[in-house]
Amino acid sequence: MPIFNSREFEWADVKVVLFGREITGLRGLTYKKSIEKELIYGAGSNPRAVQRGNKKCEGTLTILKSEFDELNTAALAAGYDDIVDIPGHLISIVCTFSNNDKIQVNKLTHVEFTDYEDGMKQGDKFKEIALPFICLNINKA
Repeated sequence: MPIFNSREFEWADVKVVLFGREITGLRGLTYKKSIEKELIYGAGSNPRAVQRGNKKCEGTLTILKSEFDELNTAALAAGYDDIVDIPGHLISIVCTFSNNDKIQVNKLTHVEFTDYEDGMKQGDKFKEIALPFICLNINKA
């Protein structure tokens, strides 16, 4: 009788590699792929078709401030002002989900971080930085 694995992926299963190293200060990662769609109307009030347009891939990588500082140090050493200045052809994000039986790998290619915001508020126990990004593609392996 085959064994049925009903275990879902969980946060402990997520591994993210950036610049060839695992991001251990990872606090969150979201990404999505979308396509512009518009209803096309003719006579009457009902749409006749759906027209497709540009595709877009974007997301946010949230990391601890110490991890952010290390990434910026690497950017400076490579001759860039900071992580936002690094061109996309140098950045890919590889995200691996594993729950013993199943492994899913998503590779986000040509990633460009668009901005970052720094700050803290009263009562914070640690500092995290959200790095919004755009990318050329999300490949699921």
